[in-house]
Amino acid sequence: QVQLVESGGGLVQTGGSLRLSCAASGSILKINDMGWYRQAPGKKRELVASITSGGSTNYSDPVKGRFTISRDNAKLLVYLQMNSLNSEDTAVYYCNANVNAVPIWSRSQYYWGQGTQVTVSS
Repeated sequence: QVQLVESGGGLVQTGGSLRLSCAASGSILKINDMGWYRQAPGKKRELVASITSGGSTNYSDPVKGRFTISRDNAKLLVYLQMNSLNSEDTAVYYCNANVNAVPIWSRSQYYWGQGTQVTVSS
């Protein structure tokens, strides 16, 4: 079993910053790509940022230049530093990871965290 647990969400004013964390645990052999998604009320879940095991990153256009994704492979953590937040960033943020877990012959699977609420007030 693999678990992803997000933390760091909350209420912040426009222009403020938050840092989200996601901790992976369980019978993990290797974590491949990791990412952050978000889902606003009435909207589809969308990719915010992703990072490969080697550290290559990808960002959606709305967050480029404001958000930074990073990871600590040794600690099985992924972070999302969010700066210059605005009301459009209000959403539930989900951590996602592609994981190779025991048994060793099994295929990698995608796992989701339970989500953390980010609310940006004007």
